[in-house]
Amino acid sequence: MSCPLCGQRRGKRACPALGQSICPVCCATKRLVEVRCPGNCPHLASARENPSVHARRQHDADLRQLMQGTGRLSEGQLQLLFLMHSYFLRPEAEGQPRIVDAEVADAAGALAVTFETASRGLVLEHQPATPAGRRMAGELRGILQQAGRGGGSRFEAEVAVVLRAIERGAAQSGEHPRAYLDLVARILGDTAGPAVPEAPRIVLP
Repeated sequence: MSCPLCGQRRGKRACPALGQSICPVCCATKRLVEVRCPGNCPHLASARENPSVHARRQHDADLRQLMQGTGRLSEGQLQLLFLMHSYFLRPEAEGQPRIVDAEVADAAGALAVTFETASRGLVLEHQPATPAGRRMAGELRGILQQAGRGGGSRFEAEVAVVLRAIERGAAQSGEHPRAYLDLVARILGDTAGPAVPEAPRIVLP
């Protein structure tokens, strides 16, 4: 039986995410990118325990690319960056289309304006242009406000910096509509976990 992903090679590995057998090449190159692998997948666990030289080089290259786009961030800002990325990579509700980079940029840019004005003592909730952007901005704003309880204007300014970094990265996706999200997914690893849990309290030094 041929692999359902490439339609060319023989399916040899049982894929718990798809409920079918896929070829080793697609398993190695499409896991956590096109295939939402569950955490109990034996092939995923094996790859994490014994990463190949190529995988390590790819991870390092991906991390450099991400950091070049974000610029220099403090420890607190990095915590915020990966908190937001975890939100954007959460599984969508059943029947909900997968988000794309342009929608992430839309949500991040609008939310950045909201936090920038809040840090100056103004109340202005800027609305994203897309329906998905508006939904994500509303959800992520609540998560961030919970994470920064009592942080005041300094926390709001830090959030805005990180949101602008995400906006820049997601806006430069090129021809692939999920290039930025796929890059982040490769760095963070398992994207098939639950939606963002209760936000941790982030205390800026």
